[in-house]
Amino acid sequence: MKKAFFITLAFCFILVVSCKNDKKENEIKKDTEVEIVKTTVNKSEKLIVSLEPKSNSGASGNIVFKEENGKVTLTAVLSGLDEGEHAIHIHEKADCSSPDGKSTGGHWNPTAQPHGKWGVAEGYHKGDIGNFIADANGNGTITFSTDEWCIGCGDPIKDILGKAVIVHQGVDDFVTQPTGAAGGRISCGGIIK
Repeated sequence: MKKAFFITLAFCFILVVSCKNDKKENEIKKDTEVEIVKTTVNKSEKLIVSLEPKSNSGASGNIVFKEENGKVTLTAVLSGLDEGEHAIHIHEKADCSSPDGKSTGGHWNPTAQPHGKWGVAEGYHKGDIGNFIADANGNGTITFSTDEWCIGCGDPIKDILGKAVIVHQGVDDFVTQPTGAAGGRISCGGIIK
């Protein structure tokens, strides 16, 4: 009888120890999974978009989109522009096939806001970047950063993939709906991987 008691006691001890080890392994796996998620969140992305002339202009250039730590920075370097101020926007579709650039659709506006200057309380499109100046040689640059965009995150309110960058002939007045009266589309580039 004592022998059966000790065998049962030993069996229970082994069972308790093995369950405790399984629990520790699961805790270790959970900690490891958390680390993987943290690494993915802090990743960086970079895209280069080439802009091609539209509407019989000579305007072209390159844009670099770089995402780091939840913030996207656009850096555009353009040439072949008329001297003066020009508007730049993100449009709905990465389709630059039409000669006038209108195949890109309207401004990217996933939150259904009125057109306006970026950041104003009255509202603005996610594609309302603003204006930049071209010098006497037709060269211009603009840098713009926001945490309201992402590159390939899949969030329809933030993801700029599948959209296009349009440079306009004129200035965005930030008032006229829905475009800012920025004039013809003189350069276009699709934001694609």
